[in-house]
Amino acid sequence: MTEQTSYSWRNILKPLAFSSIAASVLLTTSACAEQVDAKDINIKDKWVARADSLSVDKTPPDPKKGSYGMNKKTGEFTHPPATRDYHGNYTFDGELDYWDTEQYIKNMKIEAYYPITVEPFHTWQNIVDFDGRRYLYQYVRRDLKIFDITNPKKAELLLTRGHTWGANGADEVAQNPYDETDMFGAASIQWNKKLGKNIMVQGFEVRRFGLLKNKRTQPDKVEAIRKSNHLKGFKVYEMNGPLPKDWKLIAERTTDVEHPDAPIGQQQGSGVRDLPAYFGGDTMYVAAAPDASYALTEYPNDLYSAGYQSWDMSDPANPKFLDQLTVPGQIAFDEEHEKAFKDNVRVGNRTSWMGARMSLFIPTPVEQGGKYGYAAMGGLGFYVVDITDSKDLKVVSHLNFAPSVAGTEGDFIDVSQVEKTGIVYFSGYPLNEDCFEPYKDVHMIDVNDPKKPFKIGVLPRPKPPADAKFTDFCQRRGSFGPKRTGYYTQPGTPKDNILPFNFYNAGLQVFDVSDVNNPEITAYFVPPFNTERVVSYARGNLSHSVYIEYDRNLFWLFTNHGIYVLSSPVLGEPSFDMPKEVWPPRK
Repeated sequence: MTEQTSYSWRNILKPLAFSSIAASVLLTTSACAEQVDAKDINIKDKWVARADSLSVDKTPPDPKKGSYGMNKKTGEFTHPPATRDYHGNYTFDGELDYWDTEQYIKNMKIEAYYPITVEPFHTWQNIVDFDGRRYLYQYVRRDLKIFDITNPKKAELLLTRGHTWGANGADEVAQNPYDETDMFGAASIQWNKKLGKNIMVQGFEVRRFGLLKNKRTQPDKVEAIRKSNHLKGFKVYEMNGPLPKDWKLIAERTTDVEHPDAPIGQQQGSGVRDLPAYFGGDTMYVAAAPDASYALTEYPNDLYSAGYQSWDMSDPANPKFLDQLTVPGQIAFDEEHEKAFKDNVRVGNRTSWMGARMSLFIPTPVEQGGKYGYAAMGGLGFYVVDITDSKDLKVVSHLNFAPSVAGTEGDFIDVSQVEKTGIVYFSGYPLNEDCFEPYKDVHMIDVNDPKKPFKIGVLPRPKPPADAKFTDFCQRRGSFGPKRTGYYTQPGTPKDNILPFNFYNAGLQVFDVSDVNNPEITAYFVPPFNTERVVSYARGNLSHSVYIEYDRNLFWLFTNHGIYVLSSPVLGEPSFDMPKEVWPPRK
C-alpha cells in the first residue's frame, strides 16, 4: 500500500462537540486478569475519552492453555497470536524455574566487564572525545554516569548523578541529584562547524513508567502528565569539556509550537520522544506530539501519538520550528484522522503503541544531499519521508504490517546498509516477559524505489547453542526479542553487511546480511543472568542496549548487571588505543 498524503496539524477540521464523552465510552468485559472492568473506568480527560469512545474494548483475551508454548517434538516455542499488555510473569510448561547463570559465546571475546549499573531497565549512551581522551555517558532521566574509556580495558568512573543500582534495587540516597524539574535528556552530540564546538541536544519527554499505569482508570496521573513539571521539548548545550560543569546551556525550546513561550507546567504535548536526529548541520528532526489532540493511541500508559517535527538549527543558540509531519489516524476530533484510526484493525485492543517512538532514521543528512528519512510508527506502520525541503516534509510511501501485540510493533529502523543495498531493517521490541506476546521479527524492506517499498523477508530467529539446557530462548525467562543496533551515529563507519542487534535475554546477536536471501547469525554473546547483583524484579530485562565503536572495533553491551566490552572478527582487529580521528568528526 502506498500513501501519498501528508497532513498538517495546522489544517484540522473543526473539532466535533465534546459532551459527556466519558459517560459514553463503550466497553466490554473479559476474562483477562488485567482487563479493565467497566466499573473501574474513570476518564475525566477530554482527549482520552474521545479516543476511547471510537471503539469498544477489544483487549486480547488470554490465550487458552495449550494454544501456545513449547513444541516437545521440535523444541521450539509457539508464540500466542495476541496478548494484552502485562508486566508480571506469565510462565509456561518447559520454562526454566531458575535464572540461567551460564554465558554463551561464539566468534567473540570479552575484553572487559564493569559491574556498574546506572539502571537495569533502560539507559542511553553517548561517546565523545575531548583533548585526546574518550568519554562514555550512560544515563536515563535523573541517573547519569560518565566514564573515561580512553583505554577500554581500564575504564574509569568520573562522575555519578542520581542512583546506582545493585542487589537491593536503587540505593536510597541519590548522589548529586538533579533538581526535581530537571534531568539528563536522551541526547545527540555532534560537532558544529559554525561554532567550532561540540553541541549536545537533549530531548525532554513526559514521564510514563512509574507514574501512569492505565490512562482509563487514573485521571489524576493523566492530569499530572498534562501538567508535567519539566520541559516538554529540548535543550541545546555548548560543550567546552567532557563534564557537566563544562557545558553551557545556549537554547531551550518546547515542542508545543503553538505556545512557544508557555511556562513549564502549561506546555502541551509529549515533548521530544527518545533521541533527536541531529547531525551537527542546519536541520534537526524530532519525534513529538505538539498538543493533546494527538491522542489516538491504544497503549494504556501513553497519551500521545507522536508525529515528526523539523527544526532550523543553523544557529544552535536560536532553533526555529519548521514543520510538523502528521500521518492519518493520529488526531482526535478530526473526521479524517478518526476514520483512519477506526479503519486500523488494532483499534480497541487497548494495547498497541501508535505513533512515533523515535525520530526519523536518516542515512545521509539533508545538508550532505540526503533525500529520505524512514519512520517507524508502531501500529501505524512504516513510512518513507521526503526530507529535501525541511519546511515541508512529505510522506512518499507507506507499508502496513500485521498486528503483533503486546509489545511495540515498530520502533526502530536500521539504515546503515541502505545506501549500498537499498534495504532497511524495521523492528519493534517485546514488552511482556516470558514470551507472552507474538515474536517481534526484524523485517527486511526494499526501498530502492522509495515510492514502492516492499517486504523481502525477516532476519532469522536466534537459537540457543546445543550445550544450553534449553532449546528456545523463550525458556530462558525474561524478555526475548530485538531492540536496536545502536544509535543514529556511532564512532567510525558501520561495517558492510553487519547488523549487531541487542536481543534482551539472548544478549548481542550479530547478523550477516551479505546474502539477503539467506541472512545468518555469525557471532553472539549471551550474558549470564546475575542473581547476586540484580534485584529480583529487574532480572528479566537482561540486556537493553548495544553501542559500537566502529573506529576501534568494539561492542559495548549494556546489561542489568553491568557493561561488557566485546570484540569479534566480524568487526576486525580491536584497538585499545585512542583513535586517530576525533569523534564526533570535525566536518
